[in-house]
Amino acid sequence: MLLWLGGAAIIVMGVTWLLHGILLRDLARDFLGDRLRQEAEYTLDRLRQQPTHRPPLAAPSSVAAQVFRHLYVLRLDGEVTTSHPAWLARLYPLLDSDEITLMDVHRQDSHLLVYRRPFAIAGHEGVLLVGEGFDRVEAGLSRLHWWIGIIAGLVLLLLIVLNMLAVSAGLRPIAQLQRQLDELRLGRRARLQLTVPTELDMLVDQLNRFMDAQASRLQRSRHAVADLSHALKTPMAAIMQVMRGTRPIDPKRRAKILARLEDIQAHLNAELRRSRIAGPDSGQHTLIRREIEGLLEMFGSLYPDKVFDWDAPLDDTSCLSIERQDFMEMVGIVLDNAGKWARHTIRIRATLSDGLLLVVEDDGPGIPPEQITRLGQRGQRLDEGRPGHGLGVSILMQLLDHYAGSVEFETPPDSGLRVTIRLPDD
Repeated sequence: MLLWLGGAAIIVMGVTWLLHGILLRDLARDFLGDRLRQEAEYTLDRLRQQPTHRPPLAAPSSVAAQVFRHLYVLRLDGEVTTSHPAWLARLYPLLDSDEITLMDVHRQDSHLLVYRRPFAIAGHEGVLLVGEGFDRVEAGLSRLHWWIGIIAGLVLLLLIVLNMLAVSAGLRPIAQLQRQLDELRLGRRARLQLTVPTELDMLVDQLNRFMDAQASRLQRSRHAVADLSHALKTPMAAIMQVMRGTRPIDPKRRAKILARLEDIQAHLNAELRRSRIAGPDSGQHTLIRREIEGLLEMFGSLYPDKVFDWDAPLDDTSCLSIERQDFMEMVGIVLDNAGKWARHTIRIRATLSDGLLLVVEDDGPGIPPEQITRLGQRGQRLDEGRPGHGLGVSILMQLLDHYAGSVEFETPPDSGLRVTIRLPDD
C-alpha cells in the first residue's frame, strides 16, 4: 500500500512540477510582452506628438541596452533606424509584416522577445520593433523551477515518511488483533480487548458478539444435555426395571410405561426446540404479518372449533430484527396455549413502534392470580387435565431472554388469559 501511495504521489508531483515550469515560463513571457507593448505605445505617442521628429532610441551603450538589453528598430517611410545594429540583419525580415504580434527571436546564444507594432501617423506608415533579452529571465526561471522541484521533493519525502509512520501506527491495532485472535484460538482469552481506530470498532464488536453467542450456545447445549440426562434418568430406569422383571405387564402398568415414554418424548422435543434457538446475533429479519398469518392458518386447522380474530395495522413489509424460526416458536407457543384453553375466540393484536407489541387474549377460564407466578417454571402444569407437559412457556421465557424481550400474563375480569409480548427492535 505504501508503494502504491508513494508511486502515485511521485507521479502527481512530477506532473505538477512539469506543468509549473510551463506555466511559469508562459506567465513571465506574457508579463514581459505586456511591458514591451506599453513601451511601443509610449514611443508611438511621442512620435504622434512630433510627427516630423523621430523619438530618440536607446543607444547600444545606454544603461537600458546593456542591463535590460532593450532593443528598438524603427522603419518609417522606408528608412530604418535601430539601437542595436548587430541585430538588424536578424530582425530586418520582421519589418515586412503588418501583423501585431509577440515573437521569440534567437541569435547565437541569445534569446530575444520582440513585440512588433505596425502604425500610420499623418500619412506616414511604419513598423516599430521593441525587444528585450529573455535568456536571463529564462535562466532565473529555470533556477526557481529547480529550487521548487527540490523543495517539493523534500516535502514529498517528508510526506512519505509521515505516511509510513501513520500507516504503521494505524496497522498496529491489526497486529494486536491478530495476536489476540491467536490467543482466542489457543483458549488463552475469551473476548477481544484492544483499542482500535473508529473504523474497526464495529468489527471488534461483531467479533465479540459472535464469540459471546458461541459461548452462550455452548453453555445452553451443556445445560440442555444435563437437564435432559436428569429428566430421563428416572423414567428410563423405571422402564428398564419393568422390562427386566418377570411380572406380566397388565393394562395399568402399560399405561404407566406409556406415560413415562410420553414424558421422555416431551423432554426430547422440548430440548430439540431449544437447540434450534438462533439468538439475536443471527443477523436476520422476519416479516411479521406473513409469519403470524401463516401460524393462524395452521392453528385454525388444528383447532377448527375456535375463532382466531386477527387485528394488526401492519403492512406486508413490516419486519423485526429476529430470526424467523425463533419468532414462529414464540408466537406458536402462545397461540397453541390459547387454542387449548379458549372456549370460542382468541384475539390477536400486534403493533410495531420501537419494537413489537403482541397481545394474545382468549376467552377461557383464565388463571388465578396466585398461580400466575408459576407460569414459566420448567415442568409446572397448572391443569393436569389438559394435554402438555408444562415446557412451552419455559421455552418462551428463554427465547424472550435471548432477545431482551418480556412477557406479561394477566387475567382480565371480562376474559380468560391475556399474554402481552414485547420485543425490542435493535
